[in-house]
Parts: sequence; structure tokens; C-alpha cells
Amino acid sequence: MSHDPAQVYQPEADTYLLLDAAKKEVKPSDRVLEIGTGSGLISSELAKVSDVVATDINPHAALCASCSGVNVVQSDLFAGIRGTFSLILFNPPYLPTQPEERIDDWLEYALDGGDTGRVVIERFAAEVGRVLAPEGRILLLISSLTGLAEVSDLFSRQGFKSDVVLKQKIEDEYLYVMRIIRN
Repeated sequence: MSHDPAQVYQPEADTYLLLDAAKKEVKPSDRVLEIGTGSGLISSELAKVSDVVATDINPHAALCASCSGVNVVQSDLFAGIRGTFSLILFNPPYLPTQPEERIDDWLEYALDGGDTGRVVIERFAAEVGRVLAPEGRILLLISSLTGLAEVSDLFSRQGFKSDVVLKQKIEDEYLYVMRIIRN
């Protein structure tokens, strides 16, 4: 199969904001997992510093990232991922999306956050503890449209605490990179 670049989320302001936060956070000793790698830009940059594994549910994105030299597994979130990671990154689909707004293609997986914008983030929060090392850190990118307080509360209920490490205004919204650790 060859990949269709039109079906891969291309780096935008959110990608670069998460990359900035990740470059500040990553240590050479880290074992890094990027969920939803898209084009593979962040993973390929961090692989210069640390051991990185990436996933994406989209076969076009997984192939695109692989062509960039990223160690990538096509999977839904943590499916098929074994072991623990000291740094986990995720730029999830965070846009609130109504059923009539759905486009029904592979790119949809990068964008559609469900009615609240938090549907995939809720699954991520419920499952991330399984692969996060005891002293591990999570960097999660969200939008003000997703609800910062709601996402913080979601992780709090799973035994994590969070703070915002980077913030950027883009048009009518703010993008936030949350740093999340175990309580």
C-alpha cells in the first residue's frame, strides 16, 4: 500500500506547540511513546534524543511516519503496545464534532473528538496508566474548545494531576499543552 498524504494530518500550530513542549521535556534516558503520530514529525525529532515508538490508527499516517524513519505501529491508542514508557505524547482529536459534521475518511480520526471534543481523550485517560512508567509524564495537547477544566478533572478522577506548560492563541481558541503525572 502506498500512503495518501491527503489522508494524513499535516503539521499545524498544534503539532509545533506539542513539539516545543516535548523538546523541553524529553531526556536521553526516556522511553517515549507518541500516540497518533500523524506525519511523524514529533517522533522523528525526539528520536534524535531518545528511544521513540509511535502509533497511529490511520494506515496512511503510519506509513507516512514509517517513511520518515519512525518506529511506528498502526493501532488504536495503546492496542498492541507492551511495556512502559517514561514520556507519552498525544495530540488527540480534540475538536467537538457533531454527527452531521463528520467526513468519513481516515483524516477524520485526527480531528473528530465527538460531541464534547473529549471522547478519545476519555479513552486515553482510562488506558494510559497501563503503559506509563511509575514516574512517567504525559504531554497532552488540547484546545480551549475541548475544555481545560473538564480534561483536568477527567485525569484527576484517574489519579493524575496536571498543569499547563505551554499555551498559544490561535484565531478564536487557545491551544494548551498539559503536563500530566501520577498523584
